[in-house]
Amino acid sequence: MKQRVIFCDFDGTITNNDNIVAIMKHFDPEGTEPIVKQIIARTMTVKEGVGAMFELLPTSRKEEIVRYAIDNATIRDGFAELLAYCREQDIRFLVTSGGIDFFVYPLLARFGIREEQIYCNASDFSGERIRIEWPHPCSEECDNYGGCGMCKTTIIRTYPTEQYERIMIGDSITDFPGAKLVDTVFARSHLIDLCEELKLNYYPFETFHDVIARLKELAPV
Repeated sequence: MKQRVIFCDFDGTITNNDNIVAIMKHFDPEGTEPIVKQIIARTMTVKEGVGAMFELLPTSRKEEIVRYAIDNATIRDGFAELLAYCREQDIRFLVTSGGIDFFVYPLLARFGIREEQIYCNASDFSGERIRIEWPHPCSEECDNYGGCGMCKTTIIRTYPTEQYERIMIGDSITDFPGAKLVDTVFARSHLIDLCEELKLNYYPFETFHDVIARLKELAPV
C-alpha cells in the first residue's frame, strides 16, 4: 500500500491571509507598486519580485516586521485537527511554501511542525536591506526552471508515485504546477478555476475540517 504524503501551501492556505502581501501593504516601502505591476504582467518572476520587494525594507526594522507578520497571521480553522489526523493515520505532512522562514517557522512551531517538514524561502538580515535566499531551487524538470524561488514540483518529484499517494492542498497559481503532478488536490480560491480548466482530480475546501472529512472518505480500506 502506498504511503500518503500531503504537500500543503502556507500563505492563503494554512493562513487565511497572504503574509507577504500583508507585510508590503502595512510597511508600504517606496517602489513596491512598480514591482507588483511587473509580477502581474509576468515581465518579472515571482522569485525576482519577492526578492526585490524585500530589498526595499531596511534590516533595522527586523523586529517590527517579524512581530507584525506573526501577530497578524490567522490560521485556517481545523489545521490542528488535520495535523492530529495525519499523525493518527501515518500520513506524512509537509509544508511547501513560497513564504519566508522568519514568519513561517515560528507560526508553525506552535503546532509541533519541525523545520525539516517545512520547505520555504530563507531570509538574511545581516546587511542594510533584507535579502531573500532560495534554498529549494528548481530542478531541470521544472517547466518554470529558475523562476519558482521555492520549487514545489521539485519537492513533489522526490516522492515517487510508485511509492506514495501524493496529495496537494493549495489556493493559488503557484500551486498549479504541483497540482498537475499529484493524485488528489484540495483547492480553494484561484486554484479551483485552474483545476477546473484542466479537469484535475480536485475537491474544494474552505476549512481543514472539509479536508479531513474527504480524506476519511478516500482512505484506503
